Amino acid sequence: MQAFVETAVSDATAHALLAEYFDYRESTFPNAVGYVTTFPSRETFTPPKGLFLVVELDGRAVGCGGIRSLDNARFEAKHLWLQPTARHRGLGRALLAELERLAAELGAVEIVLDTNSSLAAAGNLYRSSGYVDIEPYNDNPNATNWYAKQLTRR
Repeated sequence: MQAFVETAVSDATAHALLAEYFDYRESTFPNAVGYVTTFPSRETFTPPKGLFLVVELDGRAVGCGGIRSLDNARFEAKHLWLQPTARHRGLGRALLAELERLAAELGAVEIVLDTNSSLAAAGNLYRSSGYVDIEPYNDNPNATNWYAKQLTRR
């Protein structure tokens, strides 16, 4: 059984998942310069500016993701991560849909995100979930692709 638990990004479980995610990305990053790690600030992922979720599967934390406000109507999805053993179960799509729903509840009409082309499965998930390619909206040194999706306010 899956569950999404809202938590502080600084919570021990959230921090451990983020550290695991950053370690994984650093070890698999295709650029010789390397992956740039930046742990998110608690304030950025606290309502109404944003929020952070831990994904639980059968009571065990297996992933995370958050949203943060870039301006009044545009939110960004960040740090979507599932442990390898939790993949291919629809959890990534469910997490993304939940983050979109929550962003709309917080007033977003658009959600954006960035990723690296080396994460082919992530790119496929975003495109099949209605995201379209856009011009870069930030200077994230880890990103090669930027996406956006229009949301319906609830």
